[in-house]
Amino acid sequence: MRMSRVVSVLSALILTSVPAVTGIGPAHSAGPGYVALGDSYSSGLGAGSYDSASGDCKRSTRAYPALWAAAHAPSSFAFTACSGARTSDVVNGQLGPVNASTGLISISIGGNDAGFADVMTTCVLHSESTCLSRVAEARAFVDDNLLGLLDATYDAIRAKGPRAHVVVLGYPHFYQVPGDCLIGLTDASRRAVNAAADDLDGVIAKGAADHGFTFADVRGGFTGHELCSGLPWLHSLTLPVGESYHPTASGQSGGYLPPFSAAT
Repeated sequence: MRMSRVVSVLSALILTSVPAVTGIGPAHSAGPGYVALGDSYSSGLGAGSYDSASGDCKRSTRAYPALWAAAHAPSSFAFTACSGARTSDVVNGQLGPVNASTGLISISIGGNDAGFADVMTTCVLHSESTCLSRVAEARAFVDDNLLGLLDATYDAIRAKGPRAHVVVLGYPHFYQVPGDCLIGLTDASRRAVNAAADDLDGVIAKGAADHGFTFADVRGGFTGHELCSGLPWLHSLTLPVGESYHPTASGQSGGYLPPFSAAT
């Protein structure tokens, strides 16, 4: 593949924010109402089986919110998580179904604010030193700016859903290091990407705790299933390219659903 084509393909990894489209499932007879907010890790991008009505939000029937709702029959289920969402998209476009009677809310958010799609594009296309520099830039944003964005988002969620139990889910390590990948990023770059995920999860967990929300750590569930492991639950570079570096259906059911279920 020519380098110009590689650049074109990989540049599509940079997810732009798109308006969330509310998708509300049928009412059930048990349990409180459940609203699933967040970005592509909650919408299920990478898991396939997308709801055509969700458009570019790419909401999957194999995403952990849909799997949990199918198993627990909440009285209502609103699925507004959207691929590409940032904190501002949650506040401005996803909170419509949340109200005083909402009993459960889930959310994963922050990765797009920190520019992690661009981090991966940079690391795949460029040298180790360029990769490490871009990772350091993302980590600085996370350390200096992300908590304020999360605070505003979590405040908006609590204002709309004052009685809801809110579960905030983090992000996995992308790589097993050392692993069995023979090409791609260097081990130093892979370690840096994992360290950035740790920074991201640390800030997300602090923000959740500050608001009385529950943080569900998914890193343990993905241990042994990262990229460069024998059985990865994350896509590497794929076609369609938008699914790259997102959980597979197994990553949703095995990596995200168990910690979410344990936290509800």
